[in-house]
Amino acid sequence: MNIVLLGPPGAGKGTQARILVERDGMVQLSTGDMLRSAVAAETEIGKQVKAVMESGGLVTDEIVVGIISDRIEQPDFKGNVIFDGFPRTLAQADAFGELLAKKGMALDAVIEMRCDDEKLVERVTGRFTCHTCGEGYHTSFKKPKVEGVCDKCGGTEFTHRHDDNADAMRSRLLAYYKETSPLVGYYHAKDTLALVDGTAEIDEVTAQIAEALN
Repeated sequence: MNIVLLGPPGAGKGTQARILVERDGMVQLSTGDMLRSAVAAETEIGKQVKAVMESGGLVTDEIVVGIISDRIEQPDFKGNVIFDGFPRTLAQADAFGELLAKKGMALDAVIEMRCDDEKLVERVTGRFTCHTCGEGYHTSFKKPKVEGVCDKCGGTEFTHRHDDNADAMRSRLLAYYKETSPLVGYYHAKDTLALVDGTAEIDEVTAQIAEALN
């Protein structure tokens, strides 16, 4: 099964992706990670990405699709994938669909994690992560069991993203609605869209996603 998790920043896509990886053995493919790996491996596309980054430009849709194509062709690729951070625009969605068709693959489901804007602002401004293992926490909704100590690895250093503030979050939401939210209608028309309540408790969202995928 190959899926896309769709939703605004702060909707919990990363959290649910980790659950699907741990519970169902799915593979999370992040376009950001793949771009960095291609640069490190000095592949042909990696060299293009490096040149674009060094010039201060934006990586084109063609390059991103090429990165995904290369990854799909690797011997260890067996499908059962969560595509993370892609597609973000209608043009990318078209190119993505064409790529999958060429590879004899299909996108089985697009899960839209719908959230209220103000709840997202509250959620994002209070979140922080363990510097050692990346476990996520929140000042209101998910505090470490022992203050200052990570539940997962015992680490004592935590980080807070500099752009996790109300003004930056509202700017990110505006960008999402302008560029990415049109994909909701796009995938609805293709009959691959399922809606879940992203503001529900984590376990409830997980259950809704499981029901949608079944």
